[in-house]
Amino acid sequence: MADLWSIGELAERAGVTVKTVRFYSDRGLLPEAARSTGGHRRYGPGALDRLRLIRSLRALDLPVPEIDRVLRREDTDTGADGLEDAVARQLKELGTQLAALRWREAALQLLRDCTAEERADRLRLIGAVATPPDTTALARYWRRVLPGGLSTRQIRWIVDAAVPQPPAEPRPAQVLAFARMHALATMPCPAGGSDAPPPPPADARDYRPAVLYDGLGEAYELAAPALRSGGAPQPGEALDCFVAAYAGAHGDRDTPLFRRRLVRRLDALAHPVMDRYWQLAGELADPATPTLGAAHDWLRAALTADPA
Repeated sequence: MADLWSIGELAERAGVTVKTVRFYSDRGLLPEAARSTGGHRRYGPGALDRLRLIRSLRALDLPVPEIDRVLRREDTDTGADGLEDAVARQLKELGTQLAALRWREAALQLLRDCTAEERADRLRLIGAVATPPDTTALARYWRRVLPGGLSTRQIRWIVDAAVPQPPAEPRPAQVLAFARMHALATMPCPAGGSDAPPPPPADARDYRPAVLYDGLGEAYELAAPALRSGGAPQPGEALDCFVAAYAGAHGDRDTPLFRRRLVRRLDALAHPVMDRYWQLAGELADPATPTLGAAHDWLRAALTADPA
């Protein structure tokens, strides 16, 4: 017992209070070496290193349960891995907190720099969005509007491409764009209405949406370089692939007559809500990655300009 320290001696050597030592002891983070005949706690010299490690981890804001996991792994000679995992988790959590703060800052700037008439509407829009923002409602919207008959793989790539990720350091205008997009995706449908696109014409033969969306994905990729460089819509491989996707989906062939019909068909399918969605998505997207809506509009413009 002569080589052991009382709780007060350990606290003094570590530069902490007795209450702190007792707190960590009671939670099993700081094991006792023995008890005195009077039942008082006694600690060995190793407890000082353990206590210093605990304080260092707490200085990094690791929660007590996380520290417990690190110490348990250290006791089994895998402490380095345990600490590495804990640091990684803490960095991830801190990143989420910083993203929330940046989003909140941009939202406050948005409310500060608007008129009194705009403020109530913007506050309503922003208040409906989590901080940091969550894209679950947008993904749910796309799964609702996509036609049946698509594979899980197709649904996944469409949703991933159509749902913009909130910027890590948003501008106030991007906060407003995301909030408006969220409002579009969550607004109720009119009575008896539906978000889903209208069905194909009654005379459509063997309509296969899976063929259409695979072809559209390829056409959008082919059109992307022209979109990034600001090229004007024009005929070419991307447009041919675009038309072939619709023709193949409807069991038809790419002919001048089909192209003229497709122009009318796409005009009929245009929807102001979807147009607004893609406009807002463009405000959030990376300029180097055109949105699906921008690619679709470019190809539709190319077809309209030269349907033959």
